[in-house]
Amino acid sequence: MATVEGNSDMALSDQLSRLAARAKELEDHAAASREKTKDDLEQDVKSARDSAQARAESLRKSAEAGKGRISASWNNLQRSWNEHIASIRKAVDDRKADQADDDAAFAIDYAYAAIEEAEYSVLDAELARMEVDDLSAANTES
Repeated sequence: MATVEGNSDMALSDQLSRLAARAKELEDHAAASREKTKDDLEQDVKSARDSAQARAESLRKSAEAGKGRISASWNNLQRSWNEHIASIRKAVDDRKADQADDDAAFAIDYAYAAIEEAEYSVLDAELARMEVDDLSAANTES
């Protein structure tokens, strides 16, 4: 799990590489799921759910530890995300297959939007770093 503590360009690059690799893993798992038995797929679902819950808890702890270093809006989003996931998990047992497909499609769209927001944040952080460097250089020249 990435921390919010002093991310450098390399750390952000590493996080983006891990994100891309994880997206590819998801694609591979989704394709392989069509060949699995129901029992194997049920175990994969449980494992994915446990992993997602652990990641959400880690993110919650990271957001809590990062108070003051990350904007309040990210902290609020993280809290809202946890509430949203709890609501979805509560409804999972009652849903039908076609709704599950729709939920999966929406989750993918949501993740895509989150990646675009991450791109904006990474680029904005780099711009802010450049602006600070420019101000430092201007002050040194004065």
